[in-house]
Amino acid sequence: MNLKRVVVTGLGALTPIGNNIDEYWNGLVDGKSGCAPITYFDTEHFKTKFACEIKNYNPTDYFDRKEARKLDKFAQYAIVSSEEAIKDAAIDLEKVDKFRVGVIWGAGIGGIETFQEEVIGYANGNGTPRFNPFFIPKMIADIAPGHISIRNGFMGPNYTTVSACASSANAMIDALNYIRLGHCDIIITGGSEAAVTIAGMGGFNAMHALSTRNESPETASRPFDATRDGFVLGEGSGALILEEYEHAKARGAKIYAEVVGGGMSSDAYHMTAPHPDGIGVERVMLNCLRDAGVTPEQVDAINTHGTSTPLGDVAELKAITKVFGDHTPNININSTKSMTGHLLGAAGAIEAIASILAMQKGTVPPTINHTTVDENIDSSLNLTLNKAQKRDITYAMSNTFGFGGHNACVLFKKLKE
Repeated sequence: MNLKRVVVTGLGALTPIGNNIDEYWNGLVDGKSGCAPITYFDTEHFKTKFACEIKNYNPTDYFDRKEARKLDKFAQYAIVSSEEAIKDAAIDLEKVDKFRVGVIWGAGIGGIETFQEEVIGYANGNGTPRFNPFFIPKMIADIAPGHISIRNGFMGPNYTTVSACASSANAMIDALNYIRLGHCDIIITGGSEAAVTIAGMGGFNAMHALSTRNESPETASRPFDATRDGFVLGEGSGALILEEYEHAKARGAKIYAEVVGGGMSSDAYHMTAPHPDGIGVERVMLNCLRDAGVTPEQVDAINTHGTSTPLGDVAELKAITKVFGDHTPNININSTKSMTGHLLGAAGAIEAIASILAMQKGTVPPTINHTTVDENIDSSLNLTLNKAQKRDITYAMSNTFGFGGHNACVLFKKLKE
């Protein structure tokens, strides 16, 4: 089958270390921590009292008050980042065939804050069901791409992928394949999440999944460090414009990178824990390389899932070593979650953006907060510790894994005419 080529022509981001693409990239290169004490609610009785919140965000900077009240924060974030990406791609909405422009979005949880508020309101109302008429349309995970399409008139495929923390990576892979097969010219893809809430923090604390380094929150997300004690919850959104290569060329679009492959697999092992030997992770990277027609020796950089959990980091690095063999020490491996925290369903999107910009800029962002060597991690690996590194990158891989054993991997290539 003669598949179409797919490129990235626009980017948008709203993250704990920057509220647009430029701020986000500068935060990454500078090794900026987005973690701080939670401001959204009183954490007195919570085990974890910090998170990676969006800073200096006011909904009325983007929406009128009436519209903002109808949108959960995860949908607001999706709209903000997608509008930046559409503008960045210089898409002329009057000239594109809107039946061939789609929106495929990722969200692991969706409107958890809306759900929380409505249920608490019900409980406090002595059982009287006085629910907001916008409760359901604010909460459902598929509403974010719905709003993006409505605002812009895009009438191609429109839906949300839900695979926990792999959600936005799965969305990108679906977008890649729809365009490859000739069904669309352009797809707005990515993911958003806004789970820094009473329910989100309480639930992850109950699982013992979160770091409890309350005395030093800015250093709590410490992937690959021997003293890591769990992930740090983050929030935000990342958007990418994927476009058929000839379509992009014909309209003179700026091209960031080519999307050359996507892989998926399942751990089939445990609800939340990774397979200790990284079998599913190994398979997803092999599937991605096979899909791209790229050998392991061609890969220059890997933005890992790297959540800062004791089991997950080791399992992922074991899998990388199996897949890339003797070439592994030559790869720049990093985890940008050390700075942004874990954005759950939006993680794949903002980390794909980090990989693309690393190729563009010739710089790999660091894995910050590393102080203590883990004897279970191969010391020959270049984990890009604490300081950004200059690197000419042709192929960059981004890994994303989710509760339920969902694994997704995307491979990008620096476009050379």
